[in-house]
Amino acid sequence: MTDTPPDDAVRWLRPDELRAWMKLVAVIELLPAALDSQLQRDSELTHFDYMVLAMLSDAAGRRMRMTALAAATNSSLPRLSHVATRLERRGLIVRSQCSSDRRATEVQLSDEGFDLLVAAAPGHVAAAREYVIDALSAEQVAQLDAIARAMLQRLDPDCRLAALSNPQGAATEASGASR
Repeated sequence: MTDTPPDDAVRWLRPDELRAWMKLVAVIELLPAALDSQLQRDSELTHFDYMVLAMLSDAAGRRMRMTALAAATNSSLPRLSHVATRLERRGLIVRSQCSSDRRATEVQLSDEGFDLLVAAAPGHVAAAREYVIDALSAEQVAQLDAIARAMLQRLDPDCRLAALSNPQGAATEASGASR
């Protein structure tokens, strides 16, 4: 026997809400695959690999602690660690013990990683424009920003991830650098 609420206790989606929800679910499924496909084809990177390299490129000395990098990429530390191992094998990053805290690990973007990021950026930005930005008016881009912020405030109310709290990332995005 399952503990499901009675039908009158469920706030079912209205038809207009259901249409919007189903479109969002489709975007959530299709956009990552489209971004991964472009980056894999052009640069042999996943979108997450690209984000790791991009966040490192924006950091002072192209170096960050793993915990800060996980937050900047909106990721868990175990996921980042797995990807960092793969990127390190390719010579795109270098991990080392933090000099100020021996318990922490730092990640630094290698010259090869930076060169790959620079080469990958134009194609990635073109894909972001094609799939999202150019499909929207300027007003819709502002609305998308507000909508994403509202959802992220519910999904990450403590701002553990950097999507809402990283002014450096927001400034960099505004200037068009790296991404």
